[in-house]
Amino acid sequence: MTKRILVAYDGSDLSREAVWEARNQACETANREIHIVSVVKPTGPATNAAVSHSIGDEMAENLRSEMDVLKEQMASSDVGVITEVIISEVQENPGIGICKYAEEQAVDLIIVGNRGLGKVKKMLLGSVSNNVVQHANCPVLVMK
Repeated sequence: MTKRILVAYDGSDLSREAVWEARNQACETANREIHIVSVVKPTGPATNAAVSHSIGDEMAENLRSEMDVLKEQMASSDVGVITEVIISEVQENPGIGICKYAEEQAVDLIIVGNRGLGKVKKMLLGSVSNNVVQHANCPVLVMK
């Protein structure tokens, strides 16, 4: 049986740490694959959909380049690595796309970074990680 681990990647230090934690978690089984998934939310002027999608496409390309580097770095670890960039709807929390992908790919574990902002918010999960914890159909590991 293949163990599938999804890492929610946004380019942050925590998401990079999550990728390496996924590699460590995957070493526990012989057949394993790591899905490094980024969800890009188009941004830009709400009045100009073309500009908004163009900005989203540019962000997706930058993330694809970073993810390709991570995939190369993990090539020696004998783990199958799949990278995917999903462009979400403008008003959709990226956590929804992460959970949907995880369900479609029969993922066994999701690893997502926590985002502590400020003194009070350090006790709370970020909006994406909170969304994933609330809606995932599999275990979720939150990196701090």
